Amino acid sequence: MRAARLIKMVLLLQSRPSMTAAELARELEVSERTVTRDAQALSEAGVPVYAERGRAGGYRLVGGYRTRLTGLARGEAEALFLSGVPGALREMGLEDAASAARLKVSAALLPSLSDASRAAAQRFHLDAPSWFTDPKTPELLPAVADAVWDDRRVVARYRRGDSDVERELEPYGLVLKAGVWYLCARVADHDSFRVYRIDRFTAVDPAPSDERFTRREDFDLPAFWEDRAEQFARSILRAEVVVRVSPEGARRLPYAVDPTAVREALELSAAPDDDGDGWVTLTLPVESEEVAHGQLAGLGPEVEVLAPPSLRARFVRDAARLGALYGT
Repeated sequence: MRAARLIKMVLLLQSRPSMTAAELARELEVSERTVTRDAQALSEAGVPVYAERGRAGGYRLVGGYRTRLTGLARGEAEALFLSGVPGALREMGLEDAASAARLKVSAALLPSLSDASRAAAQRFHLDAPSWFTDPKTPELLPAVADAVWDDRRVVARYRRGDSDVERELEPYGLVLKAGVWYLCARVADHDSFRVYRIDRFTAVDPAPSDERFTRREDFDLPAFWEDRAEQFARSILRAEVVVRVSPEGARRLPYAVDPTAVREALELSAAPDDDGDGWVTLTLPVESEEVAHGQLAGLGPEVEVLAPPSLRARFVRDAARLGALYGT
């Protein structure tokens, strides 16, 4: 385990100008005393680790020292090749760059790992779009991707309702969700981060200043997206319905409506009803009565709508029509 830790320490120091003992200890999950011993061990092994004392001190590698990739294990090499998403790279215009990078990494691997790229590609494939959809790549995606990679401000025009809106944006990151591309960007005028669907952009041009922006160190793209996605999911649940569901209905309910809403409703529900069949009564947040009708109809006789009365009346009419179609 120590050998792996020493390699990780070298790689950390390669990726940054310098790191304090406290920073290294946190990354390596060891004590600062262990960091000191590991640095001495690396120095004795010929790795030029230099320690600077003082308030601005820390550990650094001297003379632009770089290690090679020949220390990769098979699992690590396969994971490296697996990390690419070919379709997404192609849509962003990065397929050639990714291919060149894979060739360079392959050339640096030990002969025993030369088949790692093929082994990963033959075992795992990511198909991002949902079923029964034919997603189209936004025409302006390559231009947006270039700005994201280069940290350059852009002026974007996009459709909002029946009008076009223009904003100067600092493009921080791209997200591919169920075949749809989104841009997470900071709006300079409002000092706020927002999410835009790229297929709604009508134009993307360099900002008049054509200068790079400085990224905020505290911005975390995965955490930001998770938070905004949860906010969006909750924002559209503006109505409520009261239902009784069977045990089978409770199992299938998360596949019909928002699973987080179902989980919270089940946690808040009382004990099963007194009929002894295991049915429970739930209050569910839904997008609208119309949407709830379509979602709950798929559960058939495993759900009974109690409120609102207008939604229950819809299911009464549905049941009457089904009875007329199939007989009693």
